[in-house]
Amino acid sequence: MYLTDEQQAILSGSKGETMAKVMKTLVMYGETFGADKMVPVTSKYNHLVTSFGLKMMKPVFDLMQQLIDAGAISQQKFSVDPRPLDKNVPANFLMNFIFNNFMYSTQESYEAQLKELGLMNEDAFTCACYLDAVGNKPGKGDVLSWAESSAVVYANSVLGARCNRNSGIMDIMGSIAGFVPHFGLLTDEGRKATWLVKVECQKKPEAQLLGSAIGMKVMEDVPYITGMNQWLGDELNDQNCAYLKDFGAATASNGAVGLYHIAGLTPEAKELGDALVKEDAQVYVIDDAELERVKNNYPVMWKNADATPKLCFIGCPHLSMQQLIDWTVRVEEGLKASGNNKVVIPTVFTTAPAVKKEFEKTEYAARLKNTGVILSYICPLMYMNNPLAGKMPVITCSNKLRTYTTARFYTEDEILVKITKGGK
Repeated sequence: MYLTDEQQAILSGSKGETMAKVMKTLVMYGETFGADKMVPVTSKYNHLVTSFGLKMMKPVFDLMQQLIDAGAISQQKFSVDPRPLDKNVPANFLMNFIFNNFMYSTQESYEAQLKELGLMNEDAFTCACYLDAVGNKPGKGDVLSWAESSAVVYANSVLGARCNRNSGIMDIMGSIAGFVPHFGLLTDEGRKATWLVKVECQKKPEAQLLGSAIGMKVMEDVPYITGMNQWLGDELNDQNCAYLKDFGAATASNGAVGLYHIAGLTPEAKELGDALVKEDAQVYVIDDAELERVKNNYPVMWKNADATPKLCFIGCPHLSMQQLIDWTVRVEEGLKASGNNKVVIPTVFTTAPAVKKEFEKTEYAARLKNTGVILSYICPLMYMNNPLAGKMPVITCSNKLRTYTTARFYTEDEILVKITKGGK
C-alpha cells in the first residue's frame, strides 16, 4: 500500500506511539482487503456504531481510555448509535435488574468517554444520523469512516457518499487518523452493480420485505434495481427517503449490502444509468409471489408460535418525522375502525432524540400519546438482547430487528391490525 510522507511519518511514530498504532491498524485493515492507498476522510462528522456500555466490552472501554489519555481524539465530532435503555419502555423488575446490573451497567461512564472523544451533542444517539434534525448528513462524494450498516448503505446509496462496511472501532480509528484505506465501495469499480434486479410486482412492495429478498439474494454485492419508478418516481422526497432507509436497512441486515442503485432515482443511477451495471451481472426477478415466498420462509423463534404478542417495536432503523406523523394517523384510523381507544398491544415507536423533540412540538405528539403508543429513543435490538426480552413474543415490521433477535416479522398493514384490533 502506498503511503504519503505524512502517513508514513505517523506510522513511524511522529505523533506518538498511540497514533502509530492507530495508523498501523488502518494499514493492516487496508492490506487485508487489497487497498492501494489511504484517502482523507472528508465528511464534516463521523458516526460510531458502538453506543452501548455493555459490561463485557471492557477491552473497548480500555482502548477508548488509551486514546483519550494519549490525546488521540477524533478529528471530527461524531454521532453514535442509539442508547440501549429507556425507562419508558415496558420492562419488569427482573428485566430491569439484568439491564442495569449485568448488561449496560457501564453506560454512564462510557458516554463520558464518548464526550471526551468528540460526541456531537447529547441528542446524537441514533442509527439514522442522516435525518435532518440530527445534522449528520454527508454530501455526494464525501469519504466516510462509518460502521453502522443501515447508515452506511443509506449514505452510499441515497446520498452518494463513499464508505465501506467497516467494523466497529475501525470507524473511530479512521476518524482519529483522518484517513481510511482505499478499496471496495470507495472505488469507482467497486460501486458498479454485479446484479440486475427487476421488480415486477403488481403493487408497491413493502420496503422491508423487498430489501430482505434482495439482501438474501445478492449478499454483499451491489444491486441495480429497475421497475420501482412507477411507485417512487424520480425525486428523493421525504417519503421516498424514508422508504429507502427501511429498504436499505433490510438489504444490509438480511444480506450484507453496502450500496444499491435504483434506476432513475438514486444519485449515481440518475447520473450514469445502466452504465453502472457490469456486463456479466446476474439477474434476479422479483414479483409478488417471490416476496410472499421470502416472507413465508422466515423462521418463527417464539417458543409458542400461537402466543399473544406482548410487545411491538416500530422504528428499526429510527423513524423519520414524516413516518411518525403517518404512523400516528394510521393508528388513529385503525383504532377508530376497530372501536378501541388505545392500542391493544404495548407498542413502542423509536426515533432519534432530536426528531423526538421536534415531533413533540407538533399536534401529532398529543394525538399519538392518546393512542397509548410509547415514543422512545431506544435501540430495540439492544432491548431484545436481554435474555428475558428474547423469550417474549415481540412483533415488528423491521426486518433488521427480525434478523438479529427473536422478534417476529409482520408487514406494516398486518402490524396495524394487530396493535389496533388484536386477534390472531
